[in-house]
Amino acid sequence: MKSYIGLVHHPIVDKTGKTVTTSVTNLDIHDIARSARTFGFDGYFIITPIKKQHELVQTILDHWNTDYGNQYNPDRQDALSFISLADSIEIAKDKIKEETGKEPLVVVTGANFKEYAGTEKELREKLELDNRPMFLLFGTGWGLHASVTENADFRLEPIFGAAKDGYNHLSVRSAVAIYCDRIRRSL
Repeated sequence: MKSYIGLVHHPIVDKTGKTVTTSVTNLDIHDIARSARTFGFDGYFIITPIKKQHELVQTILDHWNTDYGNQYNPDRQDALSFISLADSIEIAKDKIKEETGKEPLVVVTGANFKEYAGTEKELREKLELDNRPMFLLFGTGWGLHASVTENADFRLEPIFGAAKDGYNHLSVRSAVAIYCDRIRRSL
């Protein structure tokens, strides 16, 4: 089953609930690509409508594709080689459909979900039944906007921490790595 990750920078909510576009960070580019590659995902989309952010990402990718960057760390270049940029979630979905011939099953995550469709095991069962590629979306900032989560095909159970006071605020890089491991183990 084909599987893709999307790191969404718009539409995102900020801590006040306002819809915003967040900035792409260098660490997210590298670390999420490495997790996705390690766990056998087929692609990683960085989703932002801001052209200057596309230019920034392309500059970083170009550095690691040069002789110097590739010689310095060929493993990083390998992981970065399957990153795609998209202006929107819809454009990324269209690219997946073009590649696979099937509409992807959109799966969303979030630490603050009050309702969700199920666990990684239940996601696996749905994927087997639907026989569609998976597009696993992660939000930046304070999470995906409701317009994204409400239109998703599957809301994945949040990662519950063990903090006694209920603290639950992982970096998106950490959440991606945990979900990649859990999903691959369940498939």
